[in-house]
Amino acid sequence: MISLSDGEWKLMNVLWHSPPRTITQLVAALQEETGWSKHTVISMLGRLEQKGAVRHEQGERAKQFYPAIEQRQARREETESFLARLYGGSLGLLLNTLADSRGLSRQEVEELQEILRRAKEEKDD
Repeated sequence: MISLSDGEWKLMNVLWHSPPRTITQLVAALQEETGWSKHTVISMLGRLEQKGAVRHEQGERAKQFYPAIEQRQARREETESFLARLYGGSLGLLLNTLADSRGLSRQEVEELQEILRRAKEEKDD
């Protein structure tokens, strides 16, 4: 499992949105939100490559960076890790906490019901 920090998620989201990206392109894409320097982005890319989340190829003028993991896979692993750490793996406890702490809108309840309906259909097949 690959665990990403908040900053690494920001960089990965840029790569997932439009790969490949050079270091210069990544710095420009992240500048407004983060203010990161070129050296910060280079350091983060190095960590992400060590984790197996990013890979690069040598382009004509600069390295081209690509995500090495799928966004869906990273989200699933992060969600499972979060659920295990905070709620002992109980989805029910998580939903109870969300419902108790901020309440659920009618739309959110309907979305959850639809998700549960689809999950039940898949189990029945």
